[in-house]
Amino acid sequence: MRVNTLILGAGAAGLMCAANAGPNTLIIDHAKKAGEKIRISGGGRCNFTNMYCDPGNFISENKHFSKSALSRYTQWDFVDLIASHGIAYHEKTLGQLFCDGKATQLIEMFHGLLAQAGAQLWLQTSLADLTHDGSNFTATLERDGQRKTITASNVVVATGGKSIPKMGASGIGYDIAAQFGHRLTETRPALVPFTFSDAPFAPMSGTALPTRATAGGVSFDEATLFTHRGLSGPAMLQISSYWREGEEIILNLDPDNTLLKALRTQRQTSGRKQLTTELARLLPAKLVDHLTVELALTGNLADQSDARLTEITDALQAWHLKPTGTEGYRTAEVTLGGVATDKLSSQSMMSAHQHGLYFIGECVDVTGWLGGFNFQWAWASAMAAARHITAVKQ
Repeated sequence: MRVNTLILGAGAAGLMCAANAGPNTLIIDHAKKAGEKIRISGGGRCNFTNMYCDPGNFISENKHFSKSALSRYTQWDFVDLIASHGIAYHEKTLGQLFCDGKATQLIEMFHGLLAQAGAQLWLQTSLADLTHDGSNFTATLERDGQRKTITASNVVVATGGKSIPKMGASGIGYDIAAQFGHRLTETRPALVPFTFSDAPFAPMSGTALPTRATAGGVSFDEATLFTHRGLSGPAMLQISSYWREGEEIILNLDPDNTLLKALRTQRQTSGRKQLTTELARLLPAKLVDHLTVELALTGNLADQSDARLTEITDALQAWHLKPTGTEGYRTAEVTLGGVATDKLSSQSMMSAHQHGLYFIGECVDVTGWLGGFNFQWAWASAMAAARHITAVKQ
């Protein structure tokens, strides 16, 4: 069987590319259903992009690489697409856009776009071998217990990263890249909760509060959630992309710098009450209980001098913690790193080593922040490849 374009992976990037890569396109995936990450993301409503998407929201060895694709297919282009299909959406916070209904609406949209484009989708199909003879690619596929040979002018690798292996994630895209001479940057779990070996926060599991979290010199002002195993919540997921094993993270529990003034005021009106009681009016009580020994929170509030209150609030603004590790790829939302960008075209995502070979989406060394940025990279990089494929075909 001959096709013009073979797309490996029916996730966000693969589906977007298949819908726009022109006639005679085949997209395959080993899963039973397409777009599973779309379906489960955002609590089933899919945080499909961000209103404030910018190249500065992405991590890469080459911080400029994402600029071309992101500028030529913006968040508003994707918003227009879903709006044209009657999919309602809303902003949740910090520019994050979610479907009003179920994320499966997006998957249904893509199924319709594939049908409209005449693209074929083969599920429960895996790649056994891929070669290039100087003119065309030859792919050996395993489907329905049989091997099928596909000849293609173009191959698009949209296989994702290693995150959430229970959904079938693997490193096959990296293997293909290495096969065709591409360098790989270090891959790590990203947007992932932290773990602590002695479960210090178990008694206050479920407690959350606004924080400023810092790791690797980068800070995010978002919520932190204490869990049985460690720390989670948006702030923790964000800084996990910048953290390295053995390093500390710093939590500012008073990011708005209001605690000292509030405690001084309460000292005038409630001075006879315990310091911990009054502090628990400003911070979660379970958190105050946890910090009582570490910060020596004893005595009445009236007994605390300005210097002592400053000492306490300074400590609360710079709580140093050293995680044991992270939850790993099991729960990581994305994979940091991947196919190095130095031998990929930023305009087309095509390989400099092999004409007709493209890498898009998560398998590339472009990783977005939490908040819809990784989906926007999937849409934008997919469109860059699809547009180039159709332009070459013409």
